[in-house]
Amino acid sequence: MDFDFDKWAQLARDDPAEFERRREAALRAVIAAAPSAHRQRLEGLQFRLNMERQRSGTPLGACVRLSSLMWVGFYRLRKELNAAARGLSAPKPAQASA
Repeated sequence: MDFDFDKWAQLARDDPAEFERRREAALRAVIAAAPSAHRQRLEGLQFRLNMERQRSGTPLGACVRLSSLMWVGFYRLRKELNAAARGLSAPKPAQASA
């Protein structure tokens, strides 16, 4: 998917309603193109993001809320990856000799 930031930014400035329509269509297309095993999770995530945007009073407030969600997810992933790495590098228990 090609993404022209300047084109989208101009559309947002000139016609916010059309920008929103196209943004939602692009998101639906990406989710529809995802493997079926991931679609429900992606739809749930998009719903959560939409609700956070809606609950925010301003675009800046939405940005802060979504950024916070991103960092929470990042730290959760980092914790899991560190735990997995520790498990891989942990010494194997010695086996009793017969």
